[in-house]
Amino acid sequence: MEMKEFGLNDIVEMKKGHPCGANAWKIIRMGADIRIKCEGCQHSVMIPRIDFNKKMKKVLVKAETE
Repeated sequence: MEMKEFGLNDIVEMKKGHPCGANAWKIIRMGADIRIKCEGCQHSVMIPRIDFNKKMKKVLVKAETE
């Protein structure tokens, strides 16, 4: 299994879209759990890192690193 590279404030695409119709999520917190916020309706969800790694499809936009 290849490790997907993602970081804080990256915009990612998940395997399943959000009920609001959007499928772009911003990573707003990283730790043992990862909190992502829907770019469409601003709803945020917290999921365990293991589940996030399984459900994430790809990084759409990399956050600018200072």
